[in-house]
Formats: sequence, structure tokens, C-alpha cells
Amino acid sequence: MAAFPTMVAASLMVASLGMALNPFSAQAAGVAPAFAANTCGEMKSMYKSAACCGHPDSSSNSLVVPLPNHRLASTNYCANKKPVDGAAAGDNYFLNTNCTLEDGVLAALEQAGANVTKGYKGEIDAMAADRLPILTSYLAAGLCPVNVHWHLGTEHLSVGEFDETGTGPAMSYVTDDSGAGDSRRLATNARLGFRCHKYNANDPKFTKEYNWQHCKQMHVGETYEVHWPHSAAGACGTPYQYQTPFYDGVFCMDGIVKLDPLNTYTKIGVQSQVYTIVNDETYYYPDLMRGMIIDGEYGADVGKYTGSTTGTSRDNTVCSKFTPITWHVDRRCHLISASSFDKMCEDMKAQSDDMSSDTHPHGARELVKGALSPNNHGSLPIGDHHPITGLRRRAPRRRRTRRLGEDEGSEDEQEEEVCLDRKSVV
Repeated sequence: MAAFPTMVAASLMVASLGMALNPFSAQAAGVAPAFAANTCGEMKSMYKSAACCGHPDSSSNSLVVPLPNHRLASTNYCANKKPVDGAAAGDNYFLNTNCTLEDGVLAALEQAGANVTKGYKGEIDAMAADRLPILTSYLAAGLCPVNVHWHLGTEHLSVGEFDETGTGPAMSYVTDDSGAGDSRRLATNARLGFRCHKYNANDPKFTKEYNWQHCKQMHVGETYEVHWPHSAAGACGTPYQYQTPFYDGVFCMDGIVKLDPLNTYTKIGVQSQVYTIVNDETYYYPDLMRGMIIDGEYGADVGKYTGSTTGTSRDNTVCSKFTPITWHVDRRCHLISASSFDKMCEDMKAQSDDMSSDTHPHGARELVKGALSPNNHGSLPIGDHHPITGLRRRAPRRRRTRRLGEDEGSEDEQEEEVCLDRKSVV
């Protein structure tokens, strides 16, 4: 029997390290709604795409399931756990701050997204302060994924993979009107970050639009940077593991993430992987919601450093106070099918928490300059432990049916020191 697609109608500053959060003072308590039902407009689009008008006996190729009044899991204990205050109620510790004082002295710790080109080092001496990123897999470190979201273009820069010379569709700007509270929007139009070099206007898999059913404002041929926030304080293995905004998932369980002793970069991490969307089922991956793809050249070159949360409410003048946290960033750009993203959005809409405001791309923060980036950028060499599974890694293999990725050049070229800061041209 054929399977029907289911349409469910349903810096931390050194001077502040003496503070402890037991627990963090969060936003006003409340219970977030369960996953949202499809809108009438979405159902209308499904009706039209199936050519149902005038054909009442034809198959719609969809199964409409009523949204139940009650769910087995009904109390979202992670709701509104995003902290605002630090040591004392009303201190607004975690609100954005100026990156520097009036005399130019840094007022925030390391930021993200940074230049992750192999060999690049920032200017903040995180090494001297023993702020090292998680070097094992997040799983081995006791973290689980608590959210997935993505940005229009990339926030990180990897020279030759996704940078200011990348290309994409002529018009793919989107609005970013939802999620104001999660500090990932600034204006009506989402800011476009860097792009990959894979777009080919003469190849239909980059130009033929996909009939999106679940993701919103997405475009074939465009570059997106996907983030999977992880946390040791997540509701791991429960119906409320995945949360929107992601801060609710990161800080769900009290007493784990602390400022004294400072452990944020050992308890919070983000995976990042960059894709160009294609309308080609050769590049279908069924479980994109769960984390970075690790297969062949996908996830074979991962850079690690400590940074901050991102989003367009921050730049090189205004910094995030959610720092330091670990980042694992795939330095390469990869192709992924539009259907992989749409399947991910469908999975997101089926979660106990309402993740619908993360089913569209968010704006990209401008590239963090060297003065706000740490000197602890590193790689996991071949033969060391895999960044995701924790197993020892073999040399990356290539698929027999298709070359995934482009010539990386000689080993000497890969290890060349990158000293220049790159600035977004957008």
C-alpha cells in the first residue's frame, strides 16, 4: 500500500563570573501551546496542488487528520525557560550589550559566527583562560539537540566554500516577522549572509522551484546555514526535548548550566552545516531534524571554537551575552534536496512544542570581526574521534555514484594561515 504524506491539521564577563544561576531567572512562567494546526491557506494550497477542483472523486494524495483536543504530553515544563536575569532578579544580565566600553575595552566575551577557514585565529585569548570548545562529540559530552533552525545565507565564513563571492538566485529575500522574542530578527526583511559556490543558473535542479508543503519562504538554489543547538540541560529523551525558541530547550533543566563555576562552553553547543537547496531527490536525507549529516564528505571537516548565540539583533557593535558556548561548524558547503528540508519542517510541526516560527529562514548576523573572535579555533584531525559519534574516524570516503564536494586542493593549501578578516558585502 502506498504511504500517504500526512498533513496534520493540527559574555559572560570575567568580572561577572562570581554569579551563580540556581536557577536562571527566566521570562514569565507559562505553558507554551502544543504544535500548531495547518492554516486554511495551507489546506487550500494542498487542494489546488492536487487538482481537486471539479474532481471530487480524485485522490488528494494527502491524509487530513483532525487536531485532537488532548495530548498524552500536556505540560511543557521547558516553556519560558530562556533567562533574562543572572544573579539577581531584575539585573537583565542576559540582554544584549555593547561589545566595547567607551574607551574601546571589550565588554563581551567571544562571539559567533566567525571565520572558520582552516588556519584562522581570532584575537580574544580564550586559550589563556582555558576556555576550550568541546572536542568530543556532543553525545559523548552529555548534550542532546534541543532545536533546529536556519539562516538565509551563512553567518560563518569559510573561504572558497561559503564567502562573499558565492552566488544564488537573483531574488530570494524573505520576511522574518516571527520570533522577535528569540532575538533572531531585526527588520522585516531577513538579512542575507554569505553564499556557497554551487549555484548554476543553467542547471534545472538549482532553478526549478519545489512545491513546499511545510517549510515557508524557502527557495531552490539558495544557501542556508542550519543550526542545531545542543544542551546538557535539555529535556533529553522526552516529548519536550525540542523547543522554540531554542533557549527554552537549552536552559530547560535547572542547576546544570552555571556561571560560577563557569561551564557554559562545556554544557551548551551548536552544530552548524551549510547547504545549497536543489530540486533533486538524489540528495534526499530523511532525518535532517536530528543533527548534522555525517556521511562521506558531509561533516568530514569540522572546525570547533567558542562563541555566542547569533542572530541579527547582534553585530560587531552589539554583542550577545549568551557566551561562551561551543560551536562545531562544517567548513564545507553541501547539496541537499528541498524535500529533505520539507520533511524536516513536517517533523518540527509534529513536536510537542510549537516550532512553527522556526520553519522559515531567519536573518544572518554579520561576520564577527577578529577582535571579537577567540584564538581557540581548531579541527578534529583524521584518525581522532568523530565530532558526532565519538568513534574514531577514518579518512572521508567519496560516493561511487556522485562526487559530493569540490577539489579541496593540496594539504599545504588547506593549512595555509588565514589572517584577513572578511566582511560581508550584503
